[in-house]
Amino acid sequence: MGTDRRTFLLMPLALAACGFTPAYKKGGPAEALLGQVRAADPDTKEAFAFVQRIEERLGRPERHLYDLDYAITTKTDGVGVTADNRTTRYNISGVVTFRISDTLSGTVLASGRAQSFTAFNATGSTVAMLAAEEDAQSRLMSILADQVVARLIAEMAALQRRNSARASSPSAG
Repeated sequence: MGTDRRTFLLMPLALAACGFTPAYKKGGPAEALLGQVRAADPDTKEAFAFVQRIEERLGRPERHLYDLDYAITTKTDGVGVTADNRTTRYNISGVVTFRISDTLSGTVLASGRAQSFTAFNATGSTVAMLAAEEDAQSRLMSILADQVVARLIAEMAALQRRNSARASSPSAG
């Protein structure tokens, strides 16, 4: 038990030694995004859930420094079929392509694609199946939004490192 505790206590030192810095610390890469990213207005139920999760993670935009444009596509496939040909389980796969740009200059800071899937059961009443499908779609949008936020934080960290390296290089002065 003592060894496990020592390992746990030494973990922060090991992470610091490898260059790890917390994303949400003061001055960290996430701080540069908090309250400053405005996602494009949602026009579907899925997009609304996606934007809602982005705002949960990054806050509602106070200062509009960055524009987040996105496109969401989903596909539902029946995967569980009974002997009498009734579908009992569905997978919903989703892809979001995104682009974040500087509001003032229009410069694209990052772009990419996130994808995932989730599933729901289609057993029970029609109302239960529709509720399960809606919940699965909401979960999928949260997963995709979390992936996009993680990518944005990573891109912001890389941008901070590049800016820091430029500022500290001998030719910067």
